[in-house]
Amino acid sequence: MTAADAAPAADDIAAIEGSRGGAGTEGGTHRHTEATGTTADVPGAGLAGASVVAADAARLAVQINAARGEIERRMGILLTEASPERLVATMPVEGNRQPYGLLHGGASVVLAETLGSVGANLDAPPGSMAVGIEISASHHRSATSGVVTAVATRIRGGRTLVTYDIRITDDAGRVTCTCRLTCMIRGGLPAGATESGPA
Repeated sequence: MTAADAAPAADDIAAIEGSRGGAGTEGGTHRHTEATGTTADVPGAGLAGASVVAADAARLAVQINAARGEIERRMGILLTEASPERLVATMPVEGNRQPYGLLHGGASVVLAETLGSVGANLDAPPGSMAVGIEISASHHRSATSGVVTAVATRIRGGRTLVTYDIRITDDAGRVTCTCRLTCMIRGGLPAGATESGPA
């Protein structure tokens, strides 16, 4: 997903957050404060607010999936939840294996970078884009079939750098890979791209 593809989704986040008085987090009565990267108490953002946040994240994931890039389509990566703070996606093992029949480590890294980059672009200011500048991965166990699920959690959101922790698990819930991704927020869009998509 490019920054241009994320722009309409970011507009949807702003509209969703505006309609409920701020961004929510899972359960509780907190709202993420972008300027400081912290959470603040927000009255009335309890369990009902959490279900609204989950529904909004699922709707946003559907919109982002419609604008997937070439590699996401080829590898079968599908977002199921999307917000700047937390993203969830799945990827089939079949079609992404190396010659020994194991999930290719590079496929796990693509999955991780996809989630972190999408999250960072959702929170990037209009007319800017987020690009990955560093990723590290530790492969803990192999997967040979089924689907892997990745959960990306924002560790730090700043004006120029955003960092995500990504945990990938197999169908049995066992951790196969952990990654850390740092994205840089840059002003300007790639040549030929506009806020609404490629030219």
